Amino acid sequence: MSSLLETKSLTRAFGGVVAVNSVDFNVEKGLITGLIGPNGAGKTTLFNNITGLDVPSSGKVYYEGKDITGYPAHKICRLGIARTFQNIRLFKDLSVIDNVMIGLHFKNGKGSRLGLAIKSFIGLKGEQTVMYKRAMKWLDFFGMSHLADEPAGSLPYGYQRELEIARALATEPKLLFLDEPAAGMNPQETESLMETIRRIRDLGVTVVLIEHDMKLVMNICDNITVLNYGQKIAQGSASDIQKDPNVIEAYLGKDDEDDDDDDFDEDRE
Repeated sequence: MSSLLETKSLTRAFGGVVAVNSVDFNVEKGLITGLIGPNGAGKTTLFNNITGLDVPSSGKVYYEGKDITGYPAHKICRLGIARTFQNIRLFKDLSVIDNVMIGLHFKNGKGSRLGLAIKSFIGLKGEQTVMYKRAMKWLDFFGMSHLADEPAGSLPYGYQRELEIARALATEPKLLFLDEPAAGMNPQETESLMETIRRIRDLGVTVVLIEHDMKLVMNICDNITVLNYGQKIAQGSASDIQKDPNVIEAYLGKDDEDDDDDDFDEDRE
């Protein structure tokens, strides 16, 4: 496997607090990579510094061998990197189909988000019609085409999570970052999500996810990197990570020792 993205000695400090400390992180093309660690370990900060929502204090980010350190988010998106967020960021008053079409417009650089949202109400002609069909393709992928005209905010929580992923996929990424995609989901929704992530991988999209649901991580991730207090403490397969003493200590050392989400004793399916 070849490296699609990597960071070298990436560091992000906020005043005297070092949120990410000289992290070397590698994403291999075609695999599902997990990024885990206790709360406050620096996982989302690392995501933000890779995807252009923040700028590293030092270190480098390379994508397909190119230095993209400090690139703005819109430019990184157009290079083929998309992401979702820990807190759902949909345009909840717009329809399901409009939310996906905004992702298509964003990829193509056709103006501001607000302007595009307004345009989508005016009429679908020419290019808009083509984009409508492309957006419907992604709704079909998630089994949501029957909800195309529903307000995004009216969807059940699990569907809202999937809609945000559909909007990210509409940018046609090579690399997709998912920030806690299973957060707030019930067991049935989580099972469906695991299958969805595998299907996305099978489309040829490389996936990286932050997740606290250890059953999900251990079942679908090919490689796992573990952060603690901003430092990488382990990297390897699920079986390697489950046995790593540094990882066990990092999790058992937390105050909330009984948190089921971080139970490394979950049986793999």
